[in-house]
Amino acid sequence: MTRYIFPLLLGLIGAGILVSLGIWQLHRLAWKERLLAEITAKIAAAPVALPAAPDPRRDQYLAVIASGQVVPQELHVLTSTAETGPGYRIISPFVLADGQRVMVDRGFVPEAQIRVPRPGFATTVVGNLEWPNEADYFTPKPDLKADIWFARDVARMAAELRTAPVLIVVQRAPGEAPGVTAVPAGTSGIRNQHLNYAITWFSLAICWLGMTGLLLWRIRQRRV
Repeated sequence: MTRYIFPLLLGLIGAGILVSLGIWQLHRLAWKERLLAEITAKIAAAPVALPAAPDPRRDQYLAVIASGQVVPQELHVLTSTAETGPGYRIISPFVLADGQRVMVDRGFVPEAQIRVPRPGFATTVVGNLEWPNEADYFTPKPDLKADIWFARDVARMAAELRTAPVLIVVQRAPGEAPGVTAVPAGTSGIRNQHLNYAITWFSLAICWLGMTGLLLWRIRQRRV
């Protein structure tokens, strides 16, 4: 009987660890779903005036309305859409009535139209504040000669455009040039794979128990 104890303990402890990891992922799933619901509600809320000193932690995704002048200066962030393929997000300075300069993510332009002139214009922008977490150690540095950026790096773009490190992602901006399609803030870029992870851990627990059962059966067969 003693020959079964170690394999049985190993099987039960291993399966218990795997099940606990699956349960932890279910808790993470519930947390992520609450977070996504909060972000969605914040994005869809009635817009408020742009805060005097926007804070990246407090004001992420805050719906705002602001009047001013879009400056005909652009940074081009490489991206793509399923409908039109490769293209660029257009980032421009936005000068408020009090003279403060922030940035606006005006939207998407297909690659073939990137060199089409887009003049400045006065408008009242409705959008959401966002500090995208897109740049990491592996993100290439912007090619300033070719005017190609590979991520919306708010701090670095603000330094290039000489604005405050504040980005309004446009929902609508009356007077925008033809060909620019607004890409409003959303949750599609926030990964939520916790259910898949939970299923993986639970499946591994079942396999572990199956292998334990097979091992116990082989031990018994040797005895016979």
